This record gives sequence, structure tokens and C-alpha cells, in this order.
Amino acid sequence: MITLCNDSQSDFILLGFSDKPYLEKVLFWVILIFYCLTISGNMVIILVSWKDPKLQIPMYFFLSNLSFLDLCFTSSCVPQMLVNFWGPEKTISYLGCAIQLYVFMWLGATECVLLVVMALDRYVAVCHPLQYTTIMHTKVCVQLAILAWGTGLLQSLIQAPATLRLPFCSSRMIENLLCEVPTLIQLSSIDTTYNEIQLSVASFILLVVPLIIILASYGAIAKAVLKIKSAAGQKKAFSTCTSHLLVVSLFYGTVTGVYLQPKNPYAHERSKFLTLFYTVVTPTLNPLIYTLRNKEVKGALMRLGRKTRDSPYSSDDSCMSICC
Repeated sequence: MITLCNDSQSDFILLGFSDKPYLEKVLFWVILIFYCLTISGNMVIILVSWKDPKLQIPMYFFLSNLSFLDLCFTSSCVPQMLVNFWGPEKTISYLGCAIQLYVFMWLGATECVLLVVMALDRYVAVCHPLQYTTIMHTKVCVQLAILAWGTGLLQSLIQAPATLRLPFCSSRMIENLLCEVPTLIQLSSIDTTYNEIQLSVASFILLVVPLIIILASYGAIAKAVLKIKSAAGQKKAFSTCTSHLLVVSLFYGTVTGVYLQPKNPYAHERSKFLTLFYTVVTPTLNPLIYTLRNKEVKGALMRLGRKTRDSPYSSDDSCMSICC
């Protein structure tokens, strides 16, 4: 049994970029701007997805889930970052660190699964369009959303307690911007082989396996699209999936760099910037990507802005609209 040291409930120190105070001042304003954009952008996506009758389809149900998830995800860590960047105080209480770890892991794991669900939705829409409404009916969509949120919660309830049971006697200084499993494991003063194996297994299940499923789904989509005779039809079909591919690339490209990176002397510094990217930048870019590349969302925004939601819906986008 692991014996905790006496100061196990004392505060942690989030070092972040404390060795670069000039950078912290710049990052404070940059992150504050990104955070405001994240809040407003994702709230707009949720609003138009639920209010516009033309967007009452599975694709936008999952998109609104992703937007709500991003709102919670970035709010679980950005306020603490802003506090740390603004002043010399870099501490976070043990309880605050524990809550952040639980919530951050829950939402991060949920996004991994939700992106897979969204990829499968596009696969059904493109490869089985005639059966789409039968397969992706309301009950199935709700069940898939519950699966994503439930899987993330289960992962958090397994990984977070195992990490927090570790003794942190030798140092309370976290070489990161927030309380994450990899940095807390490295901070522990005992052998953490079991925790590292647990983290590797969880990373494989929640990062590698979902990425394989997503790539396989888009491989099947590409094969189906290439069978379309019309070049314009192929271009339209491919454009319907590029938004999701961009989001997947941004999220997995940075998260895998933190949770699957090899240990090396530069890991700490690199992981800080990667953490900044997938906690601050990606949640901001997601609504922009879906809005700028999606005619239906842009149309919904225009109708909402003009208060003419009952205006005729453009028929040009009816083909393949369910997966754009």
C-alpha cells in the first residue's frame, strides 16, 4: 500500500512559463482573446443548431455536443491559466488540482470518442445515404452522445484517482500549465511504472484506436466518393467532410504529442505549447472551421441575424447536406 507524505494536501505550483515573465504577459492577452472567441463562437453554433429548423439533423446534433464540450473543456483550465499569467501567484490547491484533473480528463476523453461518432455519422451519410435516416434516428444519436460522455467519465474515474493516490513529497512544482496525468506522474517521488502502463493503455484506447476508426471511415468515404461520375459531385462530397477532418487533425495532432510523446529533455517545454494549442486554440478554431466551410451554418446565421428563419431554404445544398 502506498503511504502518502504529510504534506500531500498542500498546494501545487504551476510553473508554466514563469521563467519567461515577458511571454506570460503576452500570453495572458492572447489567451483572453481566444477564450472570449471560444465562448461566443461555440455558443453561436449551439444556438443556431438548436433554433434553426433546417439544422435539426444528426450532424448538427453532434456538432452542438462538440461545441458544448469545447466550452466546458476550455473553461476547466483557461481561467486558472489567466490567473497564473497575470500575477506572480502560481499556486493551485490540492482540491483545485484534483477537480481540474477529473473534469479535464472527462472532457478530453469524451472529445476523443465524440470525434469518432461524428466520423461514423459522415460514413453512414455518404456511403449509405438511403438508409441514413433509418440508421441515425434520434434514439441512436442520443445513445451515441451518451456513450461518448459516459466513456469519458469512466476514463476519468479510473485514471484520476490512481494518479492522485501517488505521493508528491519531493516536489510540488508542476512543469506545466495545468494538472495533467503525465506531469503529475513525473512529479511523484515513487516508482510509477503501474501508472505509466495505465496511461499508455488508456492513450492507446482513446487516441490510437479512435484515430484508426476515423481514418478507416474516411477511407471508405473516399472510395465511395470516387465512384461518383461527376467531378462537381466529387468536389461537393469531399468538401462536406473537410471540416471534420481539420478538427480531427488539430485535436489529435496536438493531444498525441503530449500523451504519446517519448520522454526526452525537451518534452516539458514542448508539451506546454501543445497543451496551450489543444486547450485554447483548437476550441476557438472549431466553430470557425464549421462556420466558414459550411453553407448551411452560414445560411442559418444569416437567417438568425435577419430574423427570417422562415425564408425559403436554398435547394442547392440539399444533396449531401446531411454530412457537410
